[in-house]
Amino acid sequence: MTYVISSACVDIKHKACMKECPVDCIYEGDRTMYINPTECVECGACSILCEVDAIYFESDLPDEEKKFLTDNAVFFSETLPGRDAPIGNPGGAYELGPVGADTPLVTALPHQQG
Repeated sequence: MTYVISSACVDIKHKACMKECPVDCIYEGDRTMYINPTECVECGACSILCEVDAIYFESDLPDEEKKFLTDNAVFFSETLPGRDAPIGNPGGAYELGPVGADTPLVTALPHQQG
């Protein structure tokens, strides 16, 4: 089980969740943030501080957002555009820095105004 960032974060990225995460498992893509499901310790700190209510515990995801459960994992397990290999489990977003790429699902979404 893990927390998941949904479509409400796309093109918004307030990053309060990232700063609050005690294990540094929230990574920055180009248009949205992603929670590494392997590194997440399920504390919920990110969900409490999310300014756009974009973060759900995976079993609480609304039906229309369930595709983001798989999508958050894809961000780490598949090679993203412009990268040579999957991100994997780097052990912390701060040291890795912004990735500058997104999953195909997020890339295909229409742009939102923040």
